[in-house]
Amino acid sequence: MRNRSIAVRYFLLSLASILLLVASVGWQLNPAAVAQPIRIEELWQQVYQDLPDLPRENQYVNQETGDPSPNNTLVSRMIRYHVYSKGRPVTYRLDWKLTLADYLGVNERMEPNTYPSGTSLTTNPMDGDIAAVRSLNRSQRDALVNALVRLFTPSSTPEASPPVSQPPAPPTPSPSSPPANSRFPRQPQPGDAQLLLP
Repeated sequence: MRNRSIAVRYFLLSLASILLLVASVGWQLNPAAVAQPIRIEELWQQVYQDLPDLPRENQYVNQETGDPSPNNTLVSRMIRYHVYSKGRPVTYRLDWKLTLADYLGVNERMEPNTYPSGTSLTTNPMDGDIAAVRSLNRSQRDALVNALVRLFTPSSTPEASPPVSQPPAPPTPSPSSPPANSRFPRQPQPGDAQLLLP
């Protein structure tokens, strides 16, 4: 009987841990990003308005109609690759940088048979898109990432963010911190991240 009660307690603790994990992941999701479908047709156009020098790579021909597909652009395919092929979140810079790293050949391998529009155009645009992304310099790639994050998180516009103030003075060591001559580093204190600001 005692073994049974221990097993029941273990099961309940495991179930509680799983529920807490699911709840914490659910709280991290952006409800606005989950609730609204992604409007790629509108978003890629805004990226090109913000960055007019960005390569369009829209010279490809539709396989079924034989007509040019001027709206099938590098950015529209990149967004579809990011969202639908990789399933990455759209509101974080790091995830967009991972997608760029895929194009640069330093992260995950891109597959031609699953690349967006790879089967609907007469020529698979993946190689051309990779070459176009590799031709961008670092500041152009950063501008592209910033534009994409800004479009997917409109609340992160500069007007909505609080003004950056001078970093606060370093916090005074608390009694729990080791002495300055200790061989152990001091524990992080509230406000330490502000010291990293320029």
